[in-house]
Amino acid sequence: MTAADSADNTALGTVSRPLLEVAGLRAGYGAANVLHGIDLSVLPGEVVVVLGANGAGKTTLMRAIAGLIGHTGTISVDGQIIAKARPDEMLRRGLGLVPQGRGTMTAMTVRDNLRVGAISRSDAREIADDIERWCTVFPPLANRRNQIAGTLSGGEQQMLAIARAMMARPRLLMCDEVSLGLAPIIVQQLFGVLRDVNQDSNTALLLVEQNAELALQIAARVYLLEVGEIAASGETEQFRGNDAIRKSYLGY
Repeated sequence: MTAADSADNTALGTVSRPLLEVAGLRAGYGAANVLHGIDLSVLPGEVVVVLGANGAGKTTLMRAIAGLIGHTGTISVDGQIIAKARPDEMLRRGLGLVPQGRGTMTAMTVRDNLRVGAISRSDAREIADDIERWCTVFPPLANRRNQIAGTLSGGEQQMLAIARAMMARPRLLMCDEVSLGLAPIIVQQLFGVLRDVNQDSNTALLLVEQNAELALQIAARVYLLEVGEIAASGETEQFRGNDAIRKSYLGY
């Protein structure tokens, strides 16, 4: 969902119920909270980006929503509060995660990584078809189906991480720093795929991304995270038009 689509829907009074809604979220590690009461939402088919400096809590936010760490506050999917967010439960409800650092199962083949991504599904024929589909989307994977994932280049491993997450056919794909450590041409390719995923299958995207300018090209709304709190939020063009935010977070 583009910013224009979001504005049109608001004007027409047809805003959907959030696919994901986070309220008063607090999370961290041990006794130390990193997040201090986060409120955030993503509509069906919408693209939302979370911006912030290193250490702001962006990865902690993604891990909490995905059920990888404990939290207080509420996480709701389709209006239903998830009492205990666990990775398998969030996946079952349609939330997929591409973690920071890719999370590739390095000792397994490319094909087996993709099969693991489909663990919540049971139709073998559809799973095989989706493996072929993602090998078509990412041609380097097609030539390396039986190659050990740990021997792939960084860019190829990121392709595999996205493909593996999409094997679950999520309604919301959460991506934590897709561009980290990759060459600009690979980053452009990956963002092109993410744009297609959103537009072709109406898969919502929640992006944490250091390449703010690139993320804003496909995002409808933005949350600015500072030291574990939401400092600002709004539509993409509002952020582009704010000189202070633009200079501090967009780099121009």
